[in-house]
Amino acid sequence: MSKIKKHERTRAQESSNAIERMYITMRHLFNRGFYKPMGISGETLREALLVLRPEIYGSIADEKAELEGLLYVIDRLPIGIEECRFINLTSDEGYGDSHFEAIIPPKRRRNCYRIDEEQMNIEITRGRSEIYDILTHLTFLFVESHKILKRVVIDDKGATTRDWIKLEAAVLSKKKLTKQEREIAITHTANILGRTFKELSDVYNDFATPKHPERLLEIVYWLGKLAIDEVINNNKRTITFSPVLRERLGHHIHGERWANTIKETLKENGLLSRPIHIISANLHSVMNTLYAPQALKTLASKKDIFDIYEDLSSSENESLRNKVTQKALQQGMIYIKDTSGTNINVQIFDTAKLDLSLTDLGIKKADKKGEEPVLFVMDYAFGEQAYETIDEFLKPYEEEEGKTHLNIESISIMGKAGILEGGKGDIMIPSAHIFEGTADNYPFKNELSKADLEGQGVDIYEGSMISVLGTSLQNKDILKFFYNSTWNVIGLEMEGAHYQKAIQAASKVRGSINPDVKVRYAYYASDNPLETGGTLASGGLGTSGVKPTYLITRKILQQIFN
Repeated sequence: MSKIKKHERTRAQESSNAIERMYITMRHLFNRGFYKPMGISGETLREALLVLRPEIYGSIADEKAELEGLLYVIDRLPIGIEECRFINLTSDEGYGDSHFEAIIPPKRRRNCYRIDEEQMNIEITRGRSEIYDILTHLTFLFVESHKILKRVVIDDKGATTRDWIKLEAAVLSKKKLTKQEREIAITHTANILGRTFKELSDVYNDFATPKHPERLLEIVYWLGKLAIDEVINNNKRTITFSPVLRERLGHHIHGERWANTIKETLKENGLLSRPIHIISANLHSVMNTLYAPQALKTLASKKDIFDIYEDLSSSENESLRNKVTQKALQQGMIYIKDTSGTNINVQIFDTAKLDLSLTDLGIKKADKKGEEPVLFVMDYAFGEQAYETIDEFLKPYEEEEGKTHLNIESISIMGKAGILEGGKGDIMIPSAHIFEGTADNYPFKNELSKADLEGQGVDIYEGSMISVLGTSLQNKDILKFFYNSTWNVIGLEMEGAHYQKAIQAASKVRGSINPDVKVRYAYYASDNPLETGGTLASGGLGTSGVKPTYLITRKILQQIFN
């Protein structure tokens, strides 16, 4: 008898569906203007996040509290947000000129303002991806806060456990805690979180800041306190989106300002008609690659160049970095600090002012005067912001006299991404970008290939890459599906499809740049989300990111000049 195959949904399908639900829900809540994350309006988001159980949030679905995920989220949100009942997402609405002091989270460049005891404003200038990022982090935070509530409240009237009373006393005491008092407080907190004393002691200092040495205790206390207030007194936490933000989003206001400033700078310096090569990367690798050999000549005669790059990336070598920056500013570098709100700073290199024979790249001068490449290096964009900025920059420069089409010869994108085969520090060369949650795909001819970077002691992988809605929305089941399916996915990042969409529109549809513009994409692995303990929450790359970053940078520059 033939067996009929039952259609059971796999965990990957459920997860994919959960991501789509979150995506649609977040857009709906944004259009609505406000919601209560732990009320009925936030239910879909919470449920989808619990179905998804992203790797980065670890044990979000368990009863015990998640520590690494909490640290990851807290580093990306403003200090003090756990104390606020009202979180207001705004556009750039002039708070920069007020008495409010900007609070910038350690791991995300965004301006936040504490308005009063209860309210935190977060400025959104980088498009929808930033909103998705913040809302998922806040949902995680509030889910964790209710875990604390469940462990400390013992009856309907709000009576609490002895552990909670002791934690409250430690947090609210105005004096500095002694080692003994701290360890007593950690013992009570470990009980509240369902974790061991050792687990808490191990991460304690990661949460601390110079002003708030006991920050972990404070975070746990305030998360629990607001959750208790929410359930016992019905004072619900609320997230609102300002009317100006809702009106402006999607209009490329920041991207347009940003692009116009750069084009004006190019014009003022007589560079508008020269061949322009766009490089999206960090703001040190191109400068160091071009100028370090001559700025640090004595060091370069004794040390391998990659060791020098490593020295330059170490935070204690500020004087070395200053030497390279000074040399660059003397020989053709123009630095544009962002004032548009995109948070993307820019360097422009007029290579006519640089003696190429002093680099160690074996590159040659342009054949004709006026043909020397202009390198336009932009700091990393964030998700959908990549489309907004590049789309605006590739448009012709408009003045009263008319339009000037930019002579864009190449666009190179170097970034960091999660890898599905291999480990931290390996390199991925994409052949196509696939946009998550859709069947949209962007194949292209990549000027970089595996052969260009082989033989340098770093593993290289080639294949498609997936542009995800947010780094914090992935789990192993989805990633395994992409890895094992015919999509042949090697890694995941947040910007590729957005960049390629803008490049294809400008070169193939609008005709604002050369249809045969050369594109290069290469990523180095910041984490392997399929490995246990290999997610982004497990910490930074350290120096393992230096070699791949500079291998890619050197190859991009050699291709541009030769």
